[in-house]
Amino acid sequence: MTMNKIFLDKVPITANPHLEDIHPGDQIRISYRIVEGERERLQPFEGIVIKRRNGKDGSITVRRIASGVGVERTFPLQSNRVEKVDLIQRGKVRRSKLYFLRGRTGKSARLKQK
Repeated sequence: MTMNKIFLDKVPITANPHLEDIHPGDQIRISYRIVEGERERLQPFEGIVIKRRNGKDGSITVRRIASGVGVERTFPLQSNRVEKVDLIQRGKVRRSKLYFLRGRTGKSARLKQK
């Protein structure tokens, strides 16, 4: 047996209930627990979901524009550091990976509401 197999048998993997109904194109505010030394705080990250990976090690990638620069951050679905997810608005999209938003700025980077 490998180390991963032994570890996975001992630790049960459960899906985070906060990320059930998140789809690409949604604008969300995700609160992520940050540890700085001995202190813990919640850091909100607001943006558009451009990618969702499902499965055992799934994740979502959220993109936003901060000071004119595009910032992307990937959050694991199984993480217990994800405290809460607020859905701001649903986006009307026709594809599952929204990589075309990386090359757009301003009004062309907006999506229609559902």
